[in-house]
Amino acid sequence: MSKKATETPDSTTDSADTGPDSGADTEQIPEQQSPLLTLRDGLPPVTDTDAGLLEAAAAIAAGTGPVGIDAERASGYRYSNRAYLIQLRREGSGSWLIDPIGLTTLEPLAEALAGTEWILHAATQDLPCLAEVGLRPASLFDTELAGRLLGYPRVGLATLVETVLGFHLLKEHSAADWSTRPLPSSWLEYAALDVEVLVELRESLIAELEATGKSEWARQEFEAELSFEPAPRTEAWRRTSGMHRIRGRRELALVRALWETRDEIAQQRDVTPGRIIPDAAIVAAAAAAPTDRATLLGVKGFHGRGAERYASRWMAAIKAALALSDDELPSRNPRGDASPPPPRAWAEKDPVAARRLTLARDAIAQLAEEKSVPLENLLTPDYLRRVMWTPPVTRDPGTLLDEVATQLSAYGARGWQIALTAPLLVDAVLGADAD
Repeated sequence: MSKKATETPDSTTDSADTGPDSGADTEQIPEQQSPLLTLRDGLPPVTDTDAGLLEAAAAIAAGTGPVGIDAERASGYRYSNRAYLIQLRREGSGSWLIDPIGLTTLEPLAEALAGTEWILHAATQDLPCLAEVGLRPASLFDTELAGRLLGYPRVGLATLVETVLGFHLLKEHSAADWSTRPLPSSWLEYAALDVEVLVELRESLIAELEATGKSEWARQEFEAELSFEPAPRTEAWRRTSGMHRIRGRRELALVRALWETRDEIAQQRDVTPGRIIPDAAIVAAAAAAPTDRATLLGVKGFHGRGAERYASRWMAAIKAALALSDDELPSRNPRGDASPPPPRAWAEKDPVAARRLTLARDAIAQLAEEKSVPLENLLTPDYLRRVMWTPPVTRDPGTLLDEVATQLSAYGARGWQIALTAPLLVDAVLGADAD
């Protein structure tokens, strides 16, 4: 599971510009005394032919119960988000390693999985690449999200397996380039182990969810994940690392032009953009605004594998940006959907809203501690800020509660979250007005 990042709903990380994956599954695990998890049936062969897929699909269809599923991508190496290996395990079927790259279609596998419950870890990381090859779950159980709802402080797969089941799971290939062919046997064993105990882990977590009264919370969360779609990237170039050093609108235009050119090259070559030139090179070139190739290549900080190789394209982008009229230059602030300002600016812009936010945050934090749930899982921070910045106009407590609940639902909050947090937000609105 090289790609598993423990993301919060408020995350704005642009994975295209990062290096090899890091996250929940690459967290450091203390020295273990527990037994090492091994493959109970040995390492399965890789299924990479259409005939082999038919055999795998038949075996999986003949199995019983939910299906443990994982997918390995090549984030940090490739531009695309495609799955380079799909691992599956089901009771009565054993484990299967599917290489989708050379297969004509995965339709037989999709038919075998129809109507089954999928068990995934950090489901939103894998669902898009699986949907890309025609695999979509009818229902799912997310072990990472279940761990969050249960209050486990560390929810990477290796840690959960260690904590819940008592097995030590090695993660030495977490940053591998899964587009490599042939895949080394040690990598394949690592991949197969990621689905080895998903069924058992699910059973244990279900028991804990029921014992703590959180099974309905989990059901709603998993149902919401079924319709997950990655957020569209809007003006992603603004997230270029080092943008704080860019001052004028002309420099912004240069960053945009260079970023978009790099992105185009990266997409054409299917490599992660940072492997063409790093963000630091874009910022350095934008600040220098060179007017010829020699000057560009002499800019301190302009480096990377593609610096000289694509020099003509960098210069074309720079010249185009320098030729823009003032009206065509990008604004200093990103376009948005009337999102609230940064919280640090609230006290100056709207002191009452700032008091509302403080009261609401304190109340939500206390509830999160009482329920042993991370604050961001109790209520997405962005939803909290939006309600506190523009709450309903009414101050009748009953009507206000109904309207806050409607507002949260429109943003995407689940029923269990609304039931727990809406009353606290109403108290914050009324309390701030009374101060």
